Amino acid sequence: QWQLVESGGGLVQPGGSLRLSCAPSGFNLEYYAIGWFRQAPGKEREGVSCITSSGLTTNYADFVKGRFTVSRDNAKNMVYLQMNSLTPEDTAIYYCAADRHNGPICPPSRMDYWGKGTLVTVSS
Repeated sequence: QWQLVESGGGLVQPGGSLRLSCAPSGFNLEYYAIGWFRQAPGKEREGVSCITSSGLTTNYADFVKGRFTVSRDNAKNMVYLQMNSLTPEDTAIYYCAADRHNGPICPPSRMDYWGKGTLVTVSS
């Protein structure tokens, strides 16, 4: 089955930055909206950001606005999530997912393909 592969997670201190990457395995994501999601220990999965196939429309959860930036490079078949001013509350497994219908909101129920996640730990 098609899937996405996340990379770039790791351990970072509060206030630090990290850039996550999302790459497809077995398909071209040029025509897909890409959503970023995260799941922290003991919490349910929550949406982080969404970017349409063209990159012209982006949406962010309130808790990351002004800190995170989603972008994509369709020529490289890659999507990125730049995370700045990280706090311990950002600690989670981060997932990217692809929506073939290219909606701007990226509801998790509409996402077609998912990655296995990359762990981001924000701690001193």
